[in-house]
Amino acid sequence: MKKTAIVTGGSRGIGFAIARRLGLDGFAVVIFATTPEEKNKENLKLLEADGTEYHYVQGNIGSTEDRRRLVDEAVSRFGGIHVLVNNAGVAPKVRGDLLEMTEESFDYVIGINTKGTMFLTQAVANQMLKQPMVGKKRGTIVNVSSCSAEVSSVNRGEYCVSKAGVSMLTTLYADRLAREDILVHEVRPGVISTDMTAGVHEKYESLIEQGIFPIARWGTPEDVAGAVSAFCGDAFLYTTGNYIDIDGGFHIKRL
Repeated sequence: MKKTAIVTGGSRGIGFAIARRLGLDGFAVVIFATTPEEKNKENLKLLEADGTEYHYVQGNIGSTEDRRRLVDEAVSRFGGIHVLVNNAGVAPKVRGDLLEMTEESFDYVIGINTKGTMFLTQAVANQMLKQPMVGKKRGTIVNVSSCSAEVSSVNRGEYCVSKAGVSMLTTLYADRLAREDILVHEVRPGVISTDMTAGVHEKYESLIEQGIFPIARWGTPEDVAGAVSAFCGDAFLYTTGNYIDIDGGFHIKRL
């Protein structure tokens, strides 16, 4: 039986790189994204060229109805869900001083990044529990958080709080689901070249040149996808609730 993976925010950037890699790994892939399928035809053609079976679901992870529809369509189309990659996320619409953050901005970012991840994971975990074991585990959940789960950025504090929340969700679900043979992992990307970092390209380019990152280059979506792929396979069967930094060594404390 072919296993099925849901990748949220899977139409572009890190999410698409993950979806493509899992397709090449042999998974059927369900892509969940806010934009219409027609706007992502170029990327979807790459999946078709790879021979990947996929299903596209348009929706917002912040919507209860859309989350339910995603799970229903994944099960209806492929018969079950074996992997969930919680990649979808947003940055604040406007970067601003922590002392001027609005409740609206906080609710927007937390509602998608943390609340949406919390309740989609809940829905998928309950679906996984209805399914028989396939291979050596019942399921895998991978959360894509950020180095911002620990690194302070006072001009986008709501994003940092949201990603710290995702990290705690990794711990909580890993604890709850280990006895059910569902393993939960986390990847923490650093500075990755995507649409989200395009607006601050010069800032990060300067930091790379200054040597703040031991591996002195931009990260790529494929760098993140490789780590997710490893977690979704059978290479890590005796660990859960852990994370890996995909940040060029930025997490290393240096004198």
